[in-house]
Amino acid sequence: MEPASVTAPARKGRGTLEHPEVYEDVPGHIIPILEREFDDFDTESTRFLDGQTEEDEFIKFRLKQGVYGQRQAAVQMIRVKLPFGGVSPEQLEAFADVIEKYVPLRKGHITTRQNIQMHHVPLPDAAQLIRELGDANLSSREGCGNTMRNVTGDPWAGISEGELFDPTPYAAAYVRYFVRHPTTQAMPRKVKTAFTATDDDRAITGIHDVAFIPRVRDGVRGFEMKVGGGTSIMPRVAPVLHEFVGADDGEYLRVTEAVMRIFDRQEWLRENRARARIKVFVDKYGIDELRRQAEEELEGDWVAERDFDVDARRYDHDEETNAPAPPAQYSSPNGDAPGFERFEASNVRPQRQAGFAAVEVAVPRGDLDPDQLRGLAQIMRDYSGGYARTTVGQNLVLRWVRSEAVYDVWRRLSELDLGEAGAQEIFDVVSCPGTDSCKLGITSSMGLNQAVRERIAEMEVSDPLTKQIQIKMSGCPNGCGQHHIGNIGFYGASIKVGEHTIPAYVAHVGGKHVGGDVVFGARLKVRLPAKRVPDAIERWLRMYEAERTDGELFNAYAARVEGKRFEEEVKDLALPIEFGLETMSHFIDWSRKEPFQVIRGEGECAV
Repeated sequence: MEPASVTAPARKGRGTLEHPEVYEDVPGHIIPILEREFDDFDTESTRFLDGQTEEDEFIKFRLKQGVYGQRQAAVQMIRVKLPFGGVSPEQLEAFADVIEKYVPLRKGHITTRQNIQMHHVPLPDAAQLIRELGDANLSSREGCGNTMRNVTGDPWAGISEGELFDPTPYAAAYVRYFVRHPTTQAMPRKVKTAFTATDDDRAITGIHDVAFIPRVRDGVRGFEMKVGGGTSIMPRVAPVLHEFVGADDGEYLRVTEAVMRIFDRQEWLRENRARARIKVFVDKYGIDELRRQAEEELEGDWVAERDFDVDARRYDHDEETNAPAPPAQYSSPNGDAPGFERFEASNVRPQRQAGFAAVEVAVPRGDLDPDQLRGLAQIMRDYSGGYARTTVGQNLVLRWVRSEAVYDVWRRLSELDLGEAGAQEIFDVVSCPGTDSCKLGITSSMGLNQAVRERIAEMEVSDPLTKQIQIKMSGCPNGCGQHHIGNIGFYGASIKVGEHTIPAYVAHVGGKHVGGDVVFGARLKVRLPAKRVPDAIERWLRMYEAERTDGELFNAYAARVEGKRFEEEVKDLALPIEFGLETMSHFIDWSRKEPFQVIRGEGECAV
């Protein structure tokens, strides 16, 4: 690959096929934008709609552009990549603009991989939508397909206590190296990468195909490199491939490409795309064998043909320079002190830079409407260092906020219905879109999310240890809602009752990812009707509060009493339900009006 070009951009910072690597080190502009790709999408989508291109061929083409088919006919999901979650005020406004024009649901959805997705977009509008987002330097390139997916990162990178160094510039160089890379365009399956900032591992490196944790050896920056993690039907925690790979010398790029080249050659994985992940290779041959093959691969002639220069690709943006000056005047609580204090305790973290704080905005179900997007953009301009970062918990972090201004930020957020306390606590439920859009979805995980949030609000949870419990849910076993690593997790299933079917969930307890250790929850031997899940959660929370020892955390309690105790507590909730007028609601999923059916198509993740 050629080093970054200094050629003037063709249009609004866009590159050309001759000089593709055009970008600026400004917030949100990580992936080079190519004008030709928008033209190609216009052409190919028109050919498909005119019947000139077979659907299978068009699917492969549009997936690389981040356009994904939904369970609903004739509409698309568009996944926009936000490397390490970074997004600027102008980009949030660009999202607001295209959502108003082209997105029937009038919302953008923050995913558990820090992307922003838009659903139900008619294909004729998709090309214009991604073109208009390109004007704001936003890219959906390789948001889907068997490619290098969005590279996630720690939203508190650069401002955390205990950091050895900020991994953000290196994460960006990684993105810029591998986007459009010939090795990573048609791999056996997708590859997910994460960079975390500290051993607290807020990027959850353990569940990624490739992951990096900062290390310093003899004054040299580098990373501990993990390979082979993942969730879905075969959850695995990524083992360590190398305890140290260099950062500034590009070693972390070289080793990653060696691993990708090995992965790309595994034709046996292509025979079953549903299981074609790096973790399957590691499971079969072991991490030692992968290390041996990677070292052998690095002896190949291809290494000399590559340019692994990190300096030409790294992202350097000084947020502190753009941070607001100390305010001449600022407000203080007046009658709303209890609400603000709850928010400050759960959603605000002091930065290691004195006088500044990071504010985590809890975004219910990860959904933001145009007014909220524009309101957040203005708050970022008025109070932060220039841009925000989305989180793997579907929230948004405002950085470089003056400590004196946090109360004013909270008031502005509250005006947008985004001032809720409890970020990363029990009320901050995580879920995937489920049957709202996904072809693989079995149940309405978004509907259940709302029902669980309402039940927890009714319970008025005040116990400090109970508030720490994290609840996560997916609409199918694949795990996009992180159900494997929730303290309490659920995945969508069904129960057959004669000719009828009940939407249901399988529960997990004891999962964990906070503090750097990834633990997969134990699956319970109960299948709960969807409408009874809030009742089950309430019982388990009350059971935990009544039976725990002094100071015993939920996972420690779950390990002590084991799954049978949880199963016993909800045994009656799992009993069969006969179809009838009085039980009709159980045969209708959350947020739905029609009788439940399992309608599951072929997902495009493995196309």
